[in-house]
Amino acid sequence: MEQSRIKRYLKLVSFPLAFVAFSTFLNPEESNPKIGIMIGIAVWMLGWWITEIVPIAITSLLPILVFPITGIISGEEISKVYFNEVIFLYIGGFLLALAIEKWEVHKRIASRTLIVFGQGTFQILAGFMLVTSLLSMWMSNTSIALLMLPIGISVLEKLKEIYSEKELGKFKTALLLGIAYASSIGGMATLIGTPTNLVFKKIYETSFKSGVKINFANWLIFAFPIYLILIFAAIIVLYLFFKPRKKLEIIDSTFFKIENMKLGKTSYEQKVVLIVFFMFALLMIFRANIDIGSFQIPGWSSLFHHSDYIIDAVVAAFISIILFIIPSKINPKKTIMDWETASKIPWGIILLFGGGFALEKGFEVSGLTHWIASKIGLLSGSDMIVIILTTCFIALLITQFIANITVTQALLPLCVALSISLKINPLLLMIPITLGASAAFLLPISTPPNAILFATGQIKMKEMLLPGLILIIISGLTISLAMNYWGTYVFGIK
Repeated sequence: MEQSRIKRYLKLVSFPLAFVAFSTFLNPEESNPKIGIMIGIAVWMLGWWITEIVPIAITSLLPILVFPITGIISGEEISKVYFNEVIFLYIGGFLLALAIEKWEVHKRIASRTLIVFGQGTFQILAGFMLVTSLLSMWMSNTSIALLMLPIGISVLEKLKEIYSEKELGKFKTALLLGIAYASSIGGMATLIGTPTNLVFKKIYETSFKSGVKINFANWLIFAFPIYLILIFAAIIVLYLFFKPRKKLEIIDSTFFKIENMKLGKTSYEQKVVLIVFFMFALLMIFRANIDIGSFQIPGWSSLFHHSDYIIDAVVAAFISIILFIIPSKINPKKTIMDWETASKIPWGIILLFGGGFALEKGFEVSGLTHWIASKIGLLSGSDMIVIILTTCFIALLITQFIANITVTQALLPLCVALSISLKINPLLLMIPITLGASAAFLLPISTPPNAILFATGQIKMKEMLLPGLILIIISGLTISLAMNYWGTYVFGIK
């Protein structure tokens, strides 16, 4: 008992001491003390998050205490960071997920899913990840994770009815992380798959008007092989880490068809929730214009005068309100969604989101992001593959802690200047940074899909670290080698 208490106190104290060390004698940049302070705060937060020595939600409040005291940013400014459009998108998506669970729509979706993929746990994992990644090529990675979450949870519940929880082992971790990782990997494949790709296109074409034109077709030709390697690597890594303890009996699809028939006729409430679910998906997919080469599919937001004001969070708010307006037939005095059900939203994870956004803001205002990025310039005179690898891995490192769009906005302009200085084609640096910024697999705060699946409470942060690290290394090597050999061919770089 005494020994475990000592270990707890050591964990509790060691990370704040690391913060003190980096803030003083371990500060790597004397000209800007905030860089060492920010490294120390990041180590402190990550340490407490990973060990969970303090509840994750409470650790997420550290920036509100430490940032103003150390002069990183004012308390008023950092408090605002904790609630933004991503939080509203998250709340709206989770309300929809709770409505699906309340009216047991997830059981119907799960039965249909298992009829297609349910022959074995590997097939279920691979099927889920492939479907998720293919969808995320065309719509927000966060939205896809929100849509797939209730389906994944219901499939796990159905599997528990067939196999025991002991037999399934940690397969639930594989499936939930698989949805999160596939959401990020799919976004790499197309130019419209994630905002970072479009940020790259804008910065590149603004800076190099006479350079190679980046369009939907040549991006897809280049990025699709990378997507295939990474999605299959993710499937294999997750299955090897979290596969059932013993080989489970293969289930004939007839079993799932019979189970689906047992659910009976679809009720009015279930039909309403399904309609709202598909409405959410369609409104998300077709909100903004979709550019495919020279062809454009106009988004519905263009019907409004201030179309640029309408973001995904607006759709999430609309869907949330609709759920609280449509009446129930079972109880006409109540609506499809009620506040008792809505209160089940994991508010602790919202604080985790806020802590991630605060950490990102701290990286930006302290100059830590720019300081890390500036180390690329030290590679002048190195072999091209070394420069590409280092550039890509710097992006991979930073994107584990701050939003991928912030990574690209911070690093790509630096790469413009660096490529001119080194007299190399800017695409050799800019594309690896853009794709590397999407490979956020290490922590719940690395990207919204990770946090959304972590919010289920069925994944431990420790479980993400090793498979996430392996996939980061695979991603860095794959992206860098693809750029050096395949990219030079596709984009005509000599």
